[in-house]
Amino acid sequence: MSTSFTRWNRLRRMARRVYRRHRERLLGWRQRWQPREETFHLVLAAAVGIVAGLTNFLFHLGTELIKVIALRQPGDVVEIAEVMVWWLRLVVPALGGCMAGLVLQYGLRAVGPQGSSNMLEVIVAGDGRLPLRTTLVKAASSLLSIATGASIGREGSIAQLSATLASKGGQLFSWPPYRLRVLVACGAAAGIAAAYNAPIAGAVFAAQIVLGNFSMHLFAPLVCASVVAAMVSRTFFGIAPWYTVPPFEFTAIAQLPWFLVLGIPAGIAGALFLKLLNLSERAFARTRLPVFARLGLAGLLVGAVAVRYPEVWGNGYAATSRILGDEAGYTLVFLLGLFV
Repeated sequence: MSTSFTRWNRLRRMARRVYRRHRERLLGWRQRWQPREETFHLVLAAAVGIVAGLTNFLFHLGTELIKVIALRQPGDVVEIAEVMVWWLRLVVPALGGCMAGLVLQYGLRAVGPQGSSNMLEVIVAGDGRLPLRTTLVKAASSLLSIATGASIGREGSIAQLSATLASKGGQLFSWPPYRLRVLVACGAAAGIAAAYNAPIAGAVFAAQIVLGNFSMHLFAPLVCASVVAAMVSRTFFGIAPWYTVPPFEFTAIAQLPWFLVLGIPAGIAGALFLKLLNLSERAFARTRLPVFARLGLAGLLVGAVAVRYPEVWGNGYAATSRILGDEAGYTLVFLLGLFV
């Protein structure tokens, strides 16, 4: 027993001498192979991009599943609405709005207060922490609305989900707030890139709107996350653009002033839309109706317009493509659906 103990002490002393002798070399290797902060952020951004691409795919599957259950078939909601009888066009968005409101009302009550779920707030004035359960409840509500013809898109929900999952991953590793903020911005960029199949737009959106900063050490992770998310999304959906644009050639400098002039009515229409949106939100808030009743009423309004113009169902991709294709009559339909 004593012999074994003596040998063990001898081995410990030898190991200690070897460690002391090579300590500086070991520290140098550690310093050399330790990734820089910028490199680590790029690796994290790539991981966030993968998560966002998969989130986009799963959200699409969830939407199609609800369509099969509620509408008896998958596919574009406008095409489904066009073959429906008129009273189903009226009723389905209203029932879908009521169901979405019930999920939102009782789901948020069940999870309780968990802090702000606004991406801008947690980056500008917060610590980068987004509540997962609150986001999941809102995503479930959005799924029901989107699948039953509500005039909204899935892009916001995908960006919110991606940003929240990125934030939650950072929280599990107890990372500092500045890194959580970078993860949230990468999640937002990757979500937009995956949903729209537009990596450049996703990165610029997050840099300008979410972060408000175009510095290279922040913009590079946004680009990385957006590109990876778009690549993952294209694995499932291909690379076809969402909008079908007819061939167009810029052949003369005389065409340029018309593009500049177009910005004036476009800006006015955008400002008018935002103004009407704020007015409608305040008007609905003054009704003091429960959430499910307000969303049901909104769905009923969409359904009433869809009785005559089924193109108001959905996020407007189909109607916009028809306008770009110069199909007669669809410009008025699109504007009507937009402002309803």
